This record gives sequence, structure tokens and C-alpha cells, in this order.
Amino acid sequence: MNHYLLIYDLAADYLTRRGEFRGVHLSLAWDAHKRGELVLGGALGEPVDSAILMFKGESPKVAEDFAKADPYVTNGLIRKWTVRPWMTVVGDLASNPVRP
Repeated sequence: MNHYLLIYDLAADYLTRRGEFRGVHLSLAWDAHKRGELVLGGALGEPVDSAILMFKGESPKVAEDFAKADPYVTNGLIRKWTVRPWMTVVGDLASNPVRP
């Protein structure tokens, strides 16, 4: 399995608007976690202008499909999103462990 980072660029009004969509967003996220796709996710703080969600899968499609279905994206709380492969090499969950 490979790791992928879904990187959200949050809209300026994200904090004031997210309440309306948060329940559905979190349900979608926890469902992805239960399926073993979403490892970790959350917004960056100070300032709250980005969020990062770490997925694992055979391709970036798992993260892309999540973003396309996310009510934060479909309702304009996310200005743009990108998926980047992340070559993890250290830690128990590393997809490509490299030891000295």
C-alpha cells in the first residue's frame, strides 16, 4: 500500500461555514477510516488555512474519490485540493520502510 496526502486549501469563510456540513464530512471521513483508506486527517492551525488527510491505497484514486464526494469541497469550503504521493520511510506505518 502507498500513502497519499489530500491537501485542502481552505476558503476564507471555512470556519464560519463548516458547521452546516461538518456532520456529513466527518461521517464520510470515519467511513473511509473504517474501510482502511483514511489513516489521519485534520485542519492545520494558526492559521486555519489548510487541511491534510493521509490516505493509503494502491493509487491516488482513493483520496481523489473522497475529495469529490466531500461536502466541504462540493459546497465551496475548499478553494482547491491536490493529492500528492507521500513516500513514507520511517515508522511502523511506513509504506516503504528504510532502516539504517
